[in-house]
Parts: sequence; structure tokens; C-alpha cells
Amino acid sequence: MRTIDWVDGAIELIDQTRLPDELVTLRIETVDGLIDAIRRLAVRGAPALGVAGALGVALAAATCDDPAEAIARLRAARPTAVNLAWGVDQAAAHLPGFDAVLARALEIRDDDIAACRSMGEYGADLLAELAPVPVRIMTVCNTGGLAAVERGTALGVVRTLHERGGLAEALALETRPLLQGARLTTWELARMGAPHRLVVDAAGPYLLARGHADAVLIGADRIAANGDTANKIGSYALALGAKRAGVPFIVVAPETTVDTATPTGAAIEIEDRGAAEVVSVKGVPLAPPGTAALNPAFDVTPHELITAIVTDRRVVRLDRGETPSSVPPGPRR
Repeated sequence: MRTIDWVDGAIELIDQTRLPDELVTLRIETVDGLIDAIRRLAVRGAPALGVAGALGVALAAATCDDPAEAIARLRAARPTAVNLAWGVDQAAAHLPGFDAVLARALEIRDDDIAACRSMGEYGADLLAELAPVPVRIMTVCNTGGLAAVERGTALGVVRTLHERGGLAEALALETRPLLQGARLTTWELARMGAPHRLVVDAAGPYLLARGHADAVLIGADRIAANGDTANKIGSYALALGAKRAGVPFIVVAPETTVDTATPTGAAIEIEDRGAAEVVSVKGVPLAPPGTAALNPAFDVTPHELITAIVTDRRVVRLDRGETPSSVPPGPRR
């Protein structure tokens, strides 16, 4: 199953807002339709957004009188994840020819599939060194095939562990406010037949302290040159809990998420998605009318709290003083 693809002149993607209740595929035929799908999180996850951005440029080249204006709006649809802008820029470099743009976009799609398989191998091998086998994993948000084209990043490592017979259990944090862990990660774990339980966000650090997990795996929306990592809100708390408990904390993301132009996490723009997601769930009010809220969609984990960064081409051991700038990429697995 693919999260996003190009089919007969349009983009088809799974509407992640409808899961787990129903599996619905959207057909996107306009750039405005794609921007709406990105903003309301019908498609989400850093790798999937990179592919969406590239395919969106092909859509703009095919349907827009002014592709440049549409492409600029697409590029800015979500600011924190570097992959969206990267995918847009990669495809836009081949304008004005539609065929060349689409060829590059499809290459990015296929590259993501290969990258996710490679991350799974690198990550599973690293965990064999750092944790007992079979291993108990804790994770936040959704980093599986729904966040990519197939398989995924951090949850892709969990899939590889499960396929190797090396997964004891996955503990998925519910991930407030939109419950991507509860709605999406548990759905994917059930589909792969992996043993799992759901955990409320606030319980994660406590359960780490009590020895309920052997490692924490998260994805990333942007990795700074020094290794600071932006990911779904709640990641920083898990990193603090993992550090205190002596549990490896591992970031899994493709090379395209490493942004060497961003020196540290302090320079990463953090998206605030407004109060509606916090004061209600699926349109059902939780708080009194007029309640204000802070809703940062991401937080930044300092590199000092991260054991390692796993990409599709390398493992960067931050706990040994390595940085993304000091370890050159190697081959894919």
C-alpha cells in the first residue's frame, strides 16, 4: 500500500484524517487541493510531504497558468518540515518541461521507498548493538508507511525488527492533540501483526523510568547541522526521560531531512496550529467556549539528548561526539 502516488494525471493519497474509521483515497487534481490536504494533515509526515511537494510541482506545471505563484504557495504550506520545500525545489528545478518535472518527482517517490528500506536495516542493526533482543520500543506520533510512501522511518525500523523476529513490543504514545499515534500508528502496527500497546503521552517518561522500554525511536521533520532535531511535540519530554533512564534515544529520518543550512535547533521555525485542535477533538468541544490555547506542532530535542541519528545512508553517533556534518554519507543497505 502506498500513501501517495501519481495516477493517471493526478495525485492520489490516503486521507489520514479519516483513519482508523475508514480507508479513503483522495484524488487531487489541483495545487489548491493539495495545499488544503497538506494543511489539514490529510497527507503528513516529512518524507510523504517531500514526495507531495515534488508531485505538486508536476501538477502545477500541468494545470496552472502561473505555476510559479502556485509553487510558492505550495512550498510554504507547512514551515517546519524541510522535506516539503526540498521536494518542491527539486522538481521545480526541471521547469518548464512537464515531462522532466514529473520524471524527477517520480524519482523522488521511488527514492523514498528505497530510503525507508535502508533506514530499517541501519536502525535494526544499531538496535542489535544497543539493546537486548527481542527489543521493546517506545515511539511518538506516526512514522510508518503513512508518513512516507511505504514502510516509514522510525516505524519502518520497527517493521524490520518485527520481520527479523526481534521485536518484543512497541509502545505507541497517543500523540496529542491530533492523536496520530492512537489513530495511525496503532492501525499500522495492527496491520503488520506486531505486538503493541497504546500509552498516554504523559506516561512515556514514567514508563521509561520503570523499565518498560529498551529504546525510544522517533522520526524528524528537520535535523540541524549540530544534530538538534525538530519532531512532533512530546519528543523532547521522551528524550529527557530516556536520558534519565539510560535508554537509547534514536532519531530515524532520510538524508533529505538533514538541513546543514540550519546550524542549530534554535533556528528552526516551529509551527503553531492554533487553538481548535487543542480545545476540541474531531469537532467535539473539550474546553469552555473562548478558551485560548498554545499549540506548537513540534518541539526541538537538543543533540546532547540524542544517542544516534539513523538515515538511509549512515548512522551518526551523537553520544560519541559525531555530528551530521562530521560523518559522511555511505551506501544504502
